Amino acid sequence: MDVKTQTATSGAKKEGEESESLASFAMFILKLVVAVLLLRILVFSPFSIPSESMLPRLWNGDYLLAAKWSYGYSGKSLPLEMGLPDGRLIAREPERGDVVIFKHPIDNSDYIKRVIAVPGDTISMIAGQVILNGEPIPKDPIGNFDIPFSPNTSCAWAAEEVMIDPDRTVCRYQRFRETLPGGRSYEVLDFGAARGDNFEETIVPDGHMFVMGDNRDNSRDSRFPAMSGDAVGIVSQDELVGRAAIIMWSTDGSAEWLKPWTWFSAARWDRIGSTL
Repeated sequence: MDVKTQTATSGAKKEGEESESLASFAMFILKLVVAVLLLRILVFSPFSIPSESMLPRLWNGDYLLAAKWSYGYSGKSLPLEMGLPDGRLIAREPERGDVVIFKHPIDNSDYIKRVIAVPGDTISMIAGQVILNGEPIPKDPIGNFDIPFSPNTSCAWAAEEVMIDPDRTVCRYQRFRETLPGGRSYEVLDFGAARGDNFEETIVPDGHMFVMGDNRDNSRDSRFPAMSGDAVGIVSQDELVGRAAIIMWSTDGSAEWLKPWTWFSAARWDRIGSTL
């Protein structure tokens, strides 16, 4: 074999190896994209907290992962409804106390609330006291809740503004612990006498759930009739997207894109990684 032939053969071999390497890399990227899509569609979905209706547990500026498999799958829990029929596949009912993400029954926007009553439960409220199946849910004061004032946090009408030091002001609220039958408990805020503190006894229908915000006087939930952009009414479980699982990021809203160091100073580091 002469030098020219040997050089041509070597060049062709290198080109073949490069083509094979590029093909392998392209296949790796394709597999990675498919894996990420499957993870996003079937396992976890990101969700941000846009309001203060779930204080004190969830703050405006929290970013969550919702577990998609917890209650099964429906068109509402999958992108573009994925051509699924009505109802849910591998359906499981949420439990009292679960923090759930669901679609608004009218405008299809994402909402997050806590399940208080499940199918067959009788629920009412008298002067801010939840009555479940004829029994008041224990509601015990546990001391004030303070949340730092920030671009993502303003003091509601019932809050007391307290200056901790010249550079730090907090919004202070009355806080209580509610305990559901079975012992599951969570914290709630109560502003005192407010709209929504009373509603007549109702029975949760099959396939539905009665949800409420933990910030009781700053939440439009199942206590009010469903209206677009507003309250949700008693929600069908077919609207479920998933169960709130973990806080993956939290920011007080003070970060500026052109000042990278503020991305870190704005982070609420103590909230990141908290499970729900």
